[in-house]
Amino acid sequence: MSADVASTAELATPEEALDFGRRLGSGLRAGDLVVLDGPLGAGKTVLAKGIAAGMGVTGQVTSPTFVIARVHRPTGDGPALVHVDAYRLGGLEDIDDLDLDTDLTDAVVVVEWGAEVAARLADEYLMVRLHRRADDVREVVLEPHGERWHAWSRS
Repeated sequence: MSADVASTAELATPEEALDFGRRLGSGLRAGDLVVLDGPLGAGKTVLAKGIAAGMGVTGQVTSPTFVIARVHRPTGDGPALVHVDAYRLGGLEDIDDLDLDTDLTDAVVVVEWGAEVAARLADEYLMVRLHRRADDVREVVLEPHGERWHAWSRS
């Protein structure tokens, strides 16, 4: 499935990336899937920290590379955040083993390195592509997939 409408942003500092993530996280709801894609050092985990802050979840957000997935519980009435790193997964079978489709109904799932598995997890998701330029500015492209994200991109 191709993106409905893409939008772009530039993030000049880590603080801007955190703020961008906070704004994104404040509008997320249970069942949302956000995929963060980009090379090493592009800012995926920094953005995930901002998303967690915007959602108001507990626990320190760090790269989940060695544990594959971390669950961050809500401090209030909102959903939990399941933060996944697909970098070390061996293939699509490993994604199935994580049982993320269950989490997708009750939590917000944010997957780093998940571009290859996003469509397998859900029909509707937000692809966030990050690129680190030579001047250290991050370029962010938001690609909404599905009606929920198409409507979100218009708001």
